Amino acid sequence: MAVHKLPLGDFDEIDYQLIAIHSPLEDYRLAYYINQNLPINLSKSSCNIQISTKEGESEFSRFIFEDKKKDISWNLIQNINDVFSLSQTNNQGLFAESNNKFSTKIYFIPEFKKVNYFLKIENGEVPIEVETITNCIKKIDRVSTVYAVEVEKIKSKNNLIF
Repeated sequence: MAVHKLPLGDFDEIDYQLIAIHSPLEDYRLAYYINQNLPINLSKSSCNIQISTKEGESEFSRFIFEDKKKDISWNLIQNINDVFSLSQTNNQGLFAESNNKFSTKIYFIPEFKKVNYFLKIENGEVPIEVETITNCIKKIDRVSTVYAVEVEKIKSKNNLIF
């Protein structure tokens, strides 16, 4: 019987670009402004991205546009999410049975804690001009910084598989 081996290098290939966006805008407003400045039509995805960490589980909102003609998929993903937890104290005393609510920040890509959003552009065979895209996004009011991220240096790239 013949044994077929598949080289793992074929599966490890990165076929997407990642752009970091620093902006205090809400996700739906940023998606609207990106739609105005780029020839795309981002819309809210019904499936959020779920991530489990030691702090807890969190869902990150996602806006998506699939260009069937050019075989390009655009994803706008929030990077920072708050998880609220309740801690209960059952001590007998003056302040017995108090519930304290506290929040913990969870990051989609923890290496970039200052980034508010990521724009992931998955492409098939068409080359993407990242510099042109970043220049268009920089024109949006209340976007402070936009830059391309080197995906090879990210430790948590598994979060980008969805």
